[in-house]
Amino acid sequence: MDFLRSLFRKLVPAVDFCSLRLVEETSEHITVRQDVLQPLSTGVDRGAMIVVMHNGGYGYAATGNLSEAGLKEAIARARAWAEASAGRSVVDYSRIALPWPDGSYASPAAVAPGAARKELIDLLMRESQACRIDPRIVDWQASVWTAHSEQLYLTADGADVFQQFSYVIPSLAVTANQGADTQTRSLGGQYNGYCRQGGLEVIEHAGLRGAGARVAQEALQLLAAPNCPTGSMDLLLMPEQMMLQIHESIGHPLELDRILGDERNFAGTSFVTLDMFGSYQYGSPLLNVTHDPNRPEQFASYRWDDDGSTAERTYLIRNGILERPLGGAISQARAGIEGVANSRACSWNRPPIDRMANLNIEPGSSTLEEMIKSVRRGVMMDTNVSWSIDDSRNKFQFGCEVGYLIEDGEVKGMVKNPNYRGISATFWRSLKAVGDHSTFRVMGTPFCGKGEPSQVIRVGHASPACLFGDVEVFGA
Repeated sequence: MDFLRSLFRKLVPAVDFCSLRLVEETSEHITVRQDVLQPLSTGVDRGAMIVVMHNGGYGYAATGNLSEAGLKEAIARARAWAEASAGRSVVDYSRIALPWPDGSYASPAAVAPGAARKELIDLLMRESQACRIDPRIVDWQASVWTAHSEQLYLTADGADVFQQFSYVIPSLAVTANQGADTQTRSLGGQYNGYCRQGGLEVIEHAGLRGAGARVAQEALQLLAAPNCPTGSMDLLLMPEQMMLQIHESIGHPLELDRILGDERNFAGTSFVTLDMFGSYQYGSPLLNVTHDPNRPEQFASYRWDDDGSTAERTYLIRNGILERPLGGAISQARAGIEGVANSRACSWNRPPIDRMANLNIEPGSSTLEEMIKSVRRGVMMDTNVSWSIDDSRNKFQFGCEVGYLIEDGEVKGMVKNPNYRGISATFWRSLKAVGDHSTFRVMGTPFCGKGEPSQVIRVGHASPACLFGDVEVFGA
């Protein structure tokens, strides 16, 4: 780190702005499938991104060669792109003043990949063996993925930020089959929902220990369950499904670069427009959504984003009214409105773009029991299994692993193949009740895709259970 600091200061060119962002990440993925330990997957990735702004132009170049020659070449390429784009961009970058922070940040209770390998293998093997409760269980696996990332951010005008992140991502899934019917039940869903920053305490938070037999039993119960009913009814979404609902129909529509049109030819646009901020009724008065990178254990927490902006807890939607977009410093300057510190890159070889980080629904005042008792006819759904949404992030259709029929305020039993559809612009206005802290869960996913070239990044979503009215529900 000290060598790179001095080398960067030595090589920095005479330009309006120049930054270096170093990322080094180590990871290990341990999986036991059908009681067989799979080959360990380990990785080490290290490199640096150079950004140059000069005479109104913007350029960047990445390199895995951290020698003087490698950095010198990357700086030259970034400067050449900045000079080539000057006067030809939709943005005059000379008018954008990026911050120059100084400090450090670290995840809580870090665990290095490989540090607890034997303990984790033993745990995964026990949970795998516990899944074999019936011949109809045809596939099962358990895994723990650990990663540790160190990031150094330097600018020519004095910024110096060092951040360390430790991630633990546990998962377990069981598939049962009988005749033509196949059902899968999982711990946290296909997107590894119980991921967090921290150490091995994340495994206890996820409930992985002892989950094998329970999840297998639920997969068998789904085989025997009736199909989800069809009709317009109340919908009670639990946090494992709320995570996906927040992600697709609040997170992506509010990304400011998408609103400005940057993602249109790849990931789509947004039904949200700039004139909506400050007045648009995004949801019912019960809807309060925050961008909160300051929650230490959550998956996408940080103190500074990848352009050096300081991360703060900020309301995006308050009492149902849309207040702010998910836009970093560059997008804010382009749009002329205030955003948040969410300019983020997935690694050293990608430039930062507007990405959701920890995007959370604030708890309300209803207990789960109260919400269930208020339902005359409806379905409670949990854990996403399928999703589809149009390119403006408006019209959607989602499916869940499991549902529970509610009639006259009582849970009547499990239903399988539960699905629902809606339109983002009206769905959130049907929010009837928001669960209290007892229903609140901190979740996330390592797999949010966006950008050209593609970037798959870590995001966090925390939410209580939420009750919606008059939703179109249907079985497979």
